[in-house]
Amino acid sequence: MVDVGGKGLTERIAMARGRVQLGRKVFRLLMQGQLPKGDVLAVAKIAGIQGAKKTSEIIPLCHPLSIDRIDVRFHPDPEKNEIAVEAEVKAMERTGVEMEALMVVASASLTIYDMCKGIDKSIVISDIRLVSKRGGKSGDYHLD
Repeated sequence: MVDVGGKGLTERIAMARGRVQLGRKVFRLLMQGQLPKGDVLAVAKIAGIQGAKKTSEIIPLCHPLSIDRIDVRFHPDPEKNEIAVEAEVKAMERTGVEMEALMVVASASLTIYDMCKGIDKSIVISDIRLVSKRGGKSGDYHLD
């Protein structure tokens, strides 16, 4: 692991996004709360939060971080039968929270897949990416 012991604590914020493309039928059932496994987005939100908290256990060489805030948002698009997943993670740390934000999106997206796959296995998870980060030596980053 990279030695971050000499770095000072600074506020770190990262935002990540991704998309989950569903078939028309499963999207409708999800939005109506009629899927057999229950409230998909509520469970996916908890999975995203849990994913962020477990990032250092899953991604080799990631530092365990004390996370101050995790925000998970879902933006359904009925025209595309798609759920956009957005996450923001904040911490006062010596290293960034980019991996944690990406892990939120990945974990939430995989949970949506898991809870919907009994109806339709052609679900596509895509475009998981860092959108912005703030804090640290490397400065701010914003996806163009």
